Amino acid sequence: MKEQYEIQAIAHIVTDFSSKFGIPRQSGLVEELEGKILFEPEYGTKEAVKGLEEFSHIWLIWGFSENRRENYSLTVRPPKLGGNTRKGVFSTRSPFRPNGMGLSCVRLEKIEFDEKERPILYVKGADLMNGTPIFDIKPYIPYSDCHPEAEGSFASVHQNDRIKVDIPEELERLVPEEKRPALYAVLEQDPRPAYQQDPERIYGFPFAGMEIRFRVKDDCLTVCEVKQESC
Repeated sequence: MKEQYEIQAIAHIVTDFSSKFGIPRQSGLVEELEGKILFEPEYGTKEAVKGLEEFSHIWLIWGFSENRRENYSLTVRPPKLGGNTRKGVFSTRSPFRPNGMGLSCVRLEKIEFDEKERPILYVKGADLMNGTPIFDIKPYIPYSDCHPEAEGSFASVHQNDRIKVDIPEELERLVPEEKRPALYAVLEQDPRPAYQQDPERIYGFPFAGMEIRFRVKDDCLTVCEVKQESC
């Protein structure tokens, strides 16, 4: 009989993504993305975060709340390999895992406290959907966590690739100025699944209360519509 373990959320994160599509494939790829971590009442105390402000980066251990399923496979098809090659689930960062948990390293910008003295962590570079539950927070320790010599296998392929982005001026004006750098950086990552290359297909995703629609042709991503996200 399997031993059962209990785990509960200590916090959740607020981000500009209300769906999975468009979220960067790894944390830190889009440093411009901002997020706020709000603690559950029993964990939201000054004592719980004392000393955390001395670190520039933190690890977030969180749950794939939108990928809950009873069944899973021990092999998956990573999008970076075109969706045709199978790898063992433990050699990938697929969200479809025996335990749906994720790990992200983010920059800790600042810590503030609300009117009830509960901490709010302001972070950058998160690859999480709005409302994602946070199970634990740990400081990033450079001397032990950083391994510049590490090999990244297939995940290193095209890691520095960026796609050209064109947002017509009349559409760019519909995006709040403070959100434009993050939006451009997200689009430069090419949010499409790696195995979808139809130049006529229009893709869309919600971002910061807007619906961003685009197509990709001749290695150029063009935004064709920006509208307020429907409730």
